[in-house]
Amino acid sequence: MPKLPRISGEEAIRALEQLGFRRTRQRESHVVPRATILGWIAVGVSTLLSSLWAFWGAFESFHEGWYFKSLAQNLALTAEYFGLMLIFVALSVVALSRPRVGGSLYELFGVGFCAWVLITRKAPGSNVVLGWLPMLLPVVVLGALFWVGRPTPLSLAYQISIFFPLLVAVGFAIEPVTRITGRIDDGYRGLRSVQGNGVKLIWAPEGPGWPNPNPRDRVWATQWRGPTWEEARKVCRYLTADGTAMASTPQDIWRLPTVEEVARSMTRHGTNCGGVWNPISTHVSYTVKPDKESPLWNPYSPIIYWWTSSQHSGSRAYSIDFNGEVYDRSKESNLGSQGFRAVKGPGEPSP
Repeated sequence: MPKLPRISGEEAIRALEQLGFRRTRQRESHVVPRATILGWIAVGVSTLLSSLWAFWGAFESFHEGWYFKSLAQNLALTAEYFGLMLIFVALSVVALSRPRVGGSLYELFGVGFCAWVLITRKAPGSNVVLGWLPMLLPVVVLGALFWVGRPTPLSLAYQISIFFPLLVAVGFAIEPVTRITGRIDDGYRGLRSVQGNGVKLIWAPEGPGWPNPNPRDRVWATQWRGPTWEEARKVCRYLTADGTAMASTPQDIWRLPTVEEVARSMTRHGTNCGGVWNPISTHVSYTVKPDKESPLWNPYSPIIYWWTSSQHSGSRAYSIDFNGEVYDRSKESNLGSQGFRAVKGPGEPSP
């Protein structure tokens, strides 16, 4: 048998091409593993939730909070408002380093948070459950996603989970911090005559006609509740002429201001804010945004809402906050941050 000549692989390919065959190149497959996809979904959802809590913390800590004279106490309270953001960030970091441990912690947190919501509500009905369910389900799902997910590169997942919520918190805190540090307070909490924007009223001094609980008082922290709408109206009726005490019989000297009167009396840095109340849209427009400043507000009080005499319906009345926003609330509402300040016209009895 004749001996066949040896040929190289390249020569064989060229010979096949001459016979009509074409060379093809095998493309590499770049299919992303399912665990990587699920891991990045977990990182995205957890970052979204922590960023939402960062936004909430930045808004509420300087809206409801920041009423102490002590900087340390204000910072401690602010840290509480950012607590949920920090919890979500910490859980995500644990889940990235130890997926099954972190996933389990997410599940436990979801169950514990649900139990806390139900326990702390006076009447945990279906409306409470349905209202909080959209916030609880993602936490439970996150636990499962982190259990099986493995995002890569891991360093990028860490950076997104940690730094993005922090940027949201800092970004949304810039405006309120700037505003609070520039607040005007003359320290006077007595009888006030405030005129401007077509309204002139005498505002009650601090006391029964202008309740301002002391935030350093433990009784306030544990037992204080705001007055209902009817309770606030009753106090105004019994308030003495100088506004410092309650009479045994109705005096009918003081009253709750209307929502329009409060809106038109709002000031900032000693200047009227030009508030105009639109009863149709139930919205107030301002030339300058009001703030928690004297002469109307006490910057060091936890009270941020005032009842007005204006009614939205038979069971609801309008409440206004120090930023000038108007809300309709149940007349039975007794939020701890809800209060009032009685007024009377300039021609009415005075001490």
